[in-house]
Formats: sequence, C-alpha cells, structure tokens
Amino acid sequence: MPLPEECTARPEERVMRQLVEALLFEKRLSAGWQSAAGEQYLCWRLRGIDYRCRARIGAFDRVRMEAGSLQQRHDERGWLPASLQRLITALPALPRVRGQLTTELAQTVRLCRWNRQHLVTPPSRRQLDFARLEAALDEGHPYHPCFKARTGFSESDHRHYGPEAEARFQLVWLAVERSRLRQALPSEESAFWLAELGGDTWDLLSTRLHGLGGSWDHYALLPLHPWQWQNQRHSLLAEGLEQGHYLYLGAAGDHYQASQSVRTLFNADHPHKANIKLAMNMVNSSSLRTLAPHSVCSAPPISRWLTGVVASDPLFNERYPLTLLAEYAGIIAEEQGQLAAIWRQSLFPLLRPGEQAVPFNALMMLEHDGRPFIADWLAQHGLESWLEQLFEVAVLPVWHLLVAHGIALEAHGQNMVLVHRNGWPVRLVLRDFHESVEYVPAFLQAPERVPDFMAMDPCYREGAPNQYYWMETIELLRELVMDTLFVFNLSEVSNLLERHCGLSENRFWSRLAARLDRYAVEHGLQARQCRLGHDARQLYTESLLTRKLSGNRVDYHHLIDNPLCPEHHHES
Repeated sequence: MPLPEECTARPEERVMRQLVEALLFEKRLSAGWQSAAGEQYLCWRLRGIDYRCRARIGAFDRVRMEAGSLQQRHDERGWLPASLQRLITALPALPRVRGQLTTELAQTVRLCRWNRQHLVTPPSRRQLDFARLEAALDEGHPYHPCFKARTGFSESDHRHYGPEAEARFQLVWLAVERSRLRQALPSEESAFWLAELGGDTWDLLSTRLHGLGGSWDHYALLPLHPWQWQNQRHSLLAEGLEQGHYLYLGAAGDHYQASQSVRTLFNADHPHKANIKLAMNMVNSSSLRTLAPHSVCSAPPISRWLTGVVASDPLFNERYPLTLLAEYAGIIAEEQGQLAAIWRQSLFPLLRPGEQAVPFNALMMLEHDGRPFIADWLAQHGLESWLEQLFEVAVLPVWHLLVAHGIALEAHGQNMVLVHRNGWPVRLVLRDFHESVEYVPAFLQAPERVPDFMAMDPCYREGAPNQYYWMETIELLRELVMDTLFVFNLSEVSNLLERHCGLSENRFWSRLAARLDRYAVEHGLQARQCRLGHDARQLYTESLLTRKLSGNRVDYHHLIDNPLCPEHHHES
C-alpha cells in the first residue's frame, strides 16, 4: 500500500525519493528553486552533475518530493530520469560507507519487489485486527531510505521471518552456563518459566537438557530467534557450544509471528501472552537490531518506574488516558547484546469491550482505493472534531509525561498504538522503553521514583554524559519527544491531511500549538513548558541519514523551522 508520495509501480522510485528528501532535509545538498516550462523545480549540483525535482517544503522543513520527478542533466540529451546508483556514487561519504549504503538500498528494493510479487494483499486494511494490521503495514519507515534493509536476510528469511508474510515459527532455546548470564525476572526462575512456557514445554526442555548431561543447577534458559541461531551458530556461538558453555536445546513451545519491527514477536498461538523482543544481528533503517546490553536487565525496573508514575497521576486516567506495555523480564548471555531477550506485556488482554487498536503509523497510509486509511473515520466523525480528539489522545499523554513529570519517551509510529471505538480515538498505548526514556534529574517531578541505575550496572557509573537515560539539558528531552512525535511522525499525518483531505499543514500545527498552550494554562505548567522551548522559531533535529553517511556513532543535528512557533500561526 502506498504512502502519499509513493510511486507504487517501482520500489526504486520510492527509495530514491526518500534518499533525496533526506539529503535535502538534512541540508547535505545546497539546493535552490528554479522555473522551467512553467514548473517550479528544486535544483542542485552534485559531483559535477545537475539534478532537479518537483517538491514542496512541508511542516518542520520536511521535503516532499513528487514521485518520479527526479531528473539529472545529460548535456547531449537534456533532462532524463535520475539513476540511483549514480546518485549514491556521488554522495559525500567514504567508499566503505557508500558500499554499505548501496547494499542496504538494493536490499530494500529487492524485498519491496518480493512483497509485490508474492504477497496477497487485502483490498483494504481498514477492518483488519491489530496483529493482521502489524503484518499488512508493509510500507516501512516513511523517512529513512533504508526502510527495509534487513541486512543478512535472504528472500527465504524474508518469507519465513519478515512480518509481511505472516509466517509462524517457534523459538529456539539455549541452555547457558549461569556464570555467563544475567537475568531480571519478576518471580522465582522455575515459576517464571512455567508461567511463560507451560508445563509441557518446560518439561520438554528439561528433558533435552538432562539428555545433554546438563542440569538447571548449572544452566539457565534463553530463547533465540531462529534466524539469529542460524546466523551465529558457526561464529559467535561456535566456541561456546564446543566447550559446553552453551547447550542447544532446539525449537520448542508456542509459535510466534514478527511485528513491524521484525525482532519483536507476537505469540500467535496465545495472543494474550507476552511479546518477546529478541536480538538480531541485522541492520534495518539506521540501527543494528541487537539489544543494548545495559538495557536488558534495566528494562523491568524502568517499566516499574514509568507505570508507577502513570498510576500516581489521576490525569493519566481521567484526561489523558495512557497505557504502558510493561517490559517485565530480561535475560542477556553475551555482552554485545547479540544473545538477549525482553518480555513485554501483550496488548490484547488490555483492550476493553468495544475497543479496537491500530499501530499509529497506519494513520498516515493510503489504501488501494486511493483514500486514506482513516477516511471512513473522518467521514463519520468530522475531520475537525476527529483531529481535536487525536491531539487529546495521542499527543497530550506524551506531552504531560514530559512537561508535568520531566520524562521523555520515544513516541514514534511503531512505538505508539491508538485505541479507538469505531474510529474515535479513546486512549494511547506506548511500548518499547528500555532504550528510549530520558530525563534531567533537576526537571523531574518525583526524582525519588527513579530507579537506582548506579547500583544496577557498572557501565552506568562509568558512563559519559548523555550516554544512557539521564541527560544534562532539557533541550535533549524536547528534541527526543518532538523528533519522534512531531518531526518524523505526526508530520506524516499532517502531510496526508493536506494532500487528501484539504486541511493545510499550517492549520494542523497552529491548532496543535494552541492546544499545547491551553494545556499549560489549564494545569499551571506555563513555566515548565516554557523551559522546553518547544515554540522557538527554529529547532535542532536529528540528522538520521547524515549519521549513516558519516560511518560513526556520533549524533548529528541540523536546524529546522518550527510550525509551533507563534510567528507561523496563520490559519489557512
């Protein structure tokens, strides 16, 4: 299914579009407007080659390029469609970085083609339940050009372990010497496994362990993604298997299905049971999809802290309903985060009668009929009323946690779940906190609630400023929330509504700005909200592609115009 700017016929067009949009947005290209034959083009020169495209500049300076409009000049033949490979070759990056980018973009194109050739897509996704919708939302990241890179995945792997094909598979299990493993469990170990696996699977794994000469006195249990097992058995795991540090117990237990993130799995046999997030040695979008080692056993105390904060504030129940899917257990057996698992509450038992749930990124999509996924909701409830309710339900819980409590969460499209009744937003569900919560100690409303990170792991005591969860400046909290919730998330919704529903982005963001102002006044939080600087004329935002092109782990930022600034509040 398409994004608003997507050319559905050729995956190469979308990859090239998002690559150019990111380069322009992050100011990696020096571009200007020129007129030709009655058309306005955004033009630039790269390594001696002239390029142009038709585009507009949306909210937060997001570049929205018209699909299929990118051209490069050939002296003897004039303007012709641009070449992706030639564009990559000209990028300002080290050869090894360009080579890696070429591989990831080619894989993205290949897997998109596979989806189109092999998947039977429904005429509309509007009536799918949450699990089916997670699989059917095959568009991937709407900004990053490597949105389906999945390095190391063959087409067979994509078919068996990618979310789009909805394949079901069992986890594989390792017994790990206890001296090589750390775990944070909510109960006594055998009770935990009996609750998670059931008696039959626990007995089966125990029998296999005993058959290999092991016992639970000396070994503990760890699940692995079957792809990770195949990928690492002859490398990372080889020596440990040979020396008996690890014992392979084989596949067992319930069947799972990949979510949009690939590494987080739903229990397909018993949907009310936990989601499991497993380390995978692959790069997708910007990140290696292992688990940050420090975060695995910190996940349960972080979840207890956050759920305690939410439970302590009546506004999260009465005005800004917020549900957190707690990460309640974590196990890690290797210090690079390649053998690790985190257990997270399932959404399904938390849905009330009459409620339905959709991943938040569904709101920015189009269906095969050319209408937005949310078109029927808008027709039923009215665009203006529905949008006001969306702000109440999807923005204000995250904003209240930041302004009133001093806690910033990474609220992007895959981490957010919108709960609705017949399309009317009623509450927000957030997930995935173990690597993406930030705070400034002096800005916390209840600092005594924060977990004692220094006692959890030596790495926290030795960490550099801004390396883990505690930040030095409030600006970093503002950036995390506004980047993930506004710049790379709600801006996709505002773009959709302008292109397909006649609501200008100016009106969208001026209305949200007014609602944030009213929020602060209603709760006497003007001073705290002002400290965030959320309505400054310009803001710094993360440069995701620049970081990738740099080939290092340093964060890069660039300035963008802010539609929440009062100077921009003109309704249209």
